[in-house]
Amino acid sequence: MDIDLIDETDFPNYSKSTGKRPAFVPVDDAHPFDLEAYISTYTGKTVVYRLIHIISICPTLAPQAFQLAVQHILQGRDPNLYQSLIIAYDTTAKTLPDAELPPHTDLAVIDQQWIDETNTKNQAERSKLEVELKTYTSNMIKESIRMAHRDLGNFYRSVGDYSSSLKHYTKSREFCTSSQHIVDMCMSVLELLLEQRNYAHIATYVFKADGALENAAARSNAAPNAAQAATLPPDAQQVAKAKAAAERERVQTKLDVATALSHLAQGAYEKAAQSFLKAGPIKNLEEWATKIVAPGDIAIYATLSALATFSRSAIKSNLLDNDSFGVYIEQEPYVRELVEAYMGNRFKTVLELLERYSTRHYIDLYLSTHVNNLVLEIQSRALVLYFQPFASIKMDRMSQAFGWTPEFLEQQVVHLIQKGEIHARVDRQNRILKAKVVDQRAELFSRAVKSGADIQSTNRKLLLRMRLQQSDLIVKPPKNQNQNQNHIDFLGDGH
Repeated sequence: MDIDLIDETDFPNYSKSTGKRPAFVPVDDAHPFDLEAYISTYTGKTVVYRLIHIISICPTLAPQAFQLAVQHILQGRDPNLYQSLIIAYDTTAKTLPDAELPPHTDLAVIDQQWIDETNTKNQAERSKLEVELKTYTSNMIKESIRMAHRDLGNFYRSVGDYSSSLKHYTKSREFCTSSQHIVDMCMSVLELLLEQRNYAHIATYVFKADGALENAAARSNAAPNAAQAATLPPDAQQVAKAKAAAERERVQTKLDVATALSHLAQGAYEKAAQSFLKAGPIKNLEEWATKIVAPGDIAIYATLSALATFSRSAIKSNLLDNDSFGVYIEQEPYVRELVEAYMGNRFKTVLELLERYSTRHYIDLYLSTHVNNLVLEIQSRALVLYFQPFASIKMDRMSQAFGWTPEFLEQQVVHLIQKGEIHARVDRQNRILKAKVVDQRAELFSRAVKSGADIQSTNRKLLLRMRLQQSDLIVKPPKNQNQNQNHIDFLGDGH
């Protein structure tokens, strides 16, 4: 199944990002990307979803991604993914007729026999699970009913029927008999929502899971009865508490990641970075590390969000000096290089790294729509930080420091001046950026005069009120209103 990669020059719609998301992203020497190494870190349906996204945004890899997607679809039980895959590939091929992508029928043969057999098996499995649910419901066995709803939720999720899956997951809540059951239900729903990329209800189920964890912790700290507590040796009590704390940390890590992905999707980058940086050890992610989001992805999301929103001190304390998060950063070595270049004022290196790995960022399922916003925020902060120590600086020197043309740098600086992020003015004749000099003494006198005028105005109003009261020039409420008010007060006292 060898594939000849397509030359990026065949893509007339591709252009370097300058504030707008490119229609397609390249894979070449300047933008390296290994598809097989990247996709090997994931399992389950997220592999197919990521490959479909790659097909839609990277024509160079579309044929290879199509073949890999077919292989993974055959390992699952959702035949509908075939149709989604073919639509994505054909849409990309029609958008770029000059790229001459081979027809999907030349890349892989659709296995109609597998589709028919899988549909038959799914129908039989669904009938079996529905019969079990009816049986348990008639017998009124709460735990069995809960497990039946859970199994149906898992089944519908595996076949791509997300609405039915969510219905059965939430229905199982009525039959939960412990806090752990509620936590399990919430985690199943969160996995479903993240797989579906439906972020609207994530905060709700994170809150419910937090509440269930609090209840479980309260019950574990309070002994069920004195006799049972007395029979437990001190070591056993410590082991039980340690086990409960480890379970809490395991679940909390997933809740932090789910919350962070929700914030990222909504464009709340600072909150997203804070939540990602709170994530516990990688081992706590368990199956999420392959089914939802890889540790390397978390490192990229957190770093880009932090660079776009955090101050230098916050980046140092929360990112560089964060030993627990350092394990995530090691999954993507260039991330540490990016942060260290930013902290060392080597902004040209920062921008070069962002450009070099831009394809890696754009093909990410959760990050793709936010890459431009994050890069622009990082660029803006870098310009502000670079200019802060100077009273004036030559534009040519700044353009060399950022690796930009003088014209492009001037556009960026003017934009930041208009936004009020850089307090300076541009001398176009001499090509110099000069900081606005503030006369501190004049500003102090101005504030003093304004405060005096405000106090004078307030005093006039007070004196006017006093004179009106002395002259009995006050509008009093009607007598009926006073009587009604007294009657209401009388009834309110309960007499």
